Amino acid sequence: MKPYSEMSKDELNALLADLEKQYAEAKSKGLKLDMSRGKPGVAQLDMQMDFLDVLDSSSDMHSEDGGEVRNYGMMDGIPEAKRLLAEIMGTKQENVIVCGNASLSIMFDAVSRSFTHGVNGNTPWCKLDKPVKFLCPVPGYDRHFAITEHFGVEMINIPMSSTGPDMDLVEKYVSSDPYVKGIWCVPKYSNPQGVSYSDETVRRFANLKPAAPDFRIYWDNAYTVHDLYDEPEKQDKILDIISECEKAGNPDLVLEFCSTSKITFSGAGISGLASSKTNLDNIRKSMTIRTIGFDKVNQLRHVRYLKNIDGVKAHMKKHAAIMRPKFVATLDILEKELGGLGIGEWTKPNGGYFISFNAMKGCAKEIVAACKEAGVTLTGAGATFPYGKDPDDSNIRIAPSFPSPEEMSQAAELFALCVKLVSARHLAAQK
Repeated sequence: MKPYSEMSKDELNALLADLEKQYAEAKSKGLKLDMSRGKPGVAQLDMQMDFLDVLDSSSDMHSEDGGEVRNYGMMDGIPEAKRLLAEIMGTKQENVIVCGNASLSIMFDAVSRSFTHGVNGNTPWCKLDKPVKFLCPVPGYDRHFAITEHFGVEMINIPMSSTGPDMDLVEKYVSSDPYVKGIWCVPKYSNPQGVSYSDETVRRFANLKPAAPDFRIYWDNAYTVHDLYDEPEKQDKILDIISECEKAGNPDLVLEFCSTSKITFSGAGISGLASSKTNLDNIRKSMTIRTIGFDKVNQLRHVRYLKNIDGVKAHMKKHAAIMRPKFVATLDILEKELGGLGIGEWTKPNGGYFISFNAMKGCAKEIVAACKEAGVTLTGAGATFPYGKDPDDSNIRIAPSFPSPEEMSQAAELFALCVKLVSARHLAAQK
């Protein structure tokens, strides 16, 4: 079929009538499918149930240095858990603090602490005479944007490319405006595009010259071991931002986050923060007030189950074997149904949890609504932009992980049908 934009009004109307009929038939099937969030599927959870068997009442409950994990102490994590998260992030053990079940909590705390107590002796953000600003690569992660919106931060859109954020724009804002205090980053298999930052992009981040001494890069390395393919050439690689910042003479510039939420059980994992000694020492001061200690029993369970980075990689291959068919099925259907029609573009990531789809301008909300009416729930249109406002009303995040491969195929077919239907409506109205 030729591109929709090349069709006459009569051709579009005939196409539209057929698409409306197909849509009515799809609605009559009573589908109830959810691809709104990047949740692991049931098969992923089931395949690692032996995680719960690692510790029992007969287990030795001491860390490798003899620490008692059932009691108070070791505030910033047991040593073997620090080492494991350091290996996952590609940094050194001494750079890591181990926290609770979610890296999002560490990010929230970092922003909150900056407002109430400042960053390493700088003026608390709540006492500044102008609003704090954050740079937000878009499309991006809605929960990042929700944190800064919660604190009243002014968010500035930074366009993403195939190599990461527009670094010319990042450097311009960071070097010229002392009220720009941070930037959100998902450097590997970004949410939602699946883009991984190039070496040049990482080095340019490390060499930033901020006008604000308390500017920090919020480096959310959520998908660092989440490859979809076993072939090395299909596995994206990124530089270690911590060591690059050290080389550039900017050791305090970055706060790096990770968790095992999509490695073991989501909501029952461990999380970590990696940064310079200066930053970590400052953070430890409030940690002793905020908590009596994180869950060291869970830290021990993770280390004994995953063991080391080789164990993590072997475990992630099991996840990939379950995830890969869902991504392949989705991408195959998008290409088969929408390829060459000129009504949408989509990413083809090597890892992570999402596919980013760009519809024709002004169509995303209608597509999402049409899918929901027919029984497929998507992430809300606009969610991948600060304040939920996509200026082009174009981007849609597809999350293939939770449905089964068969359900994902059904959902993708319905999604493609809705894209065609809404696009045809818009073009017919313009004719």
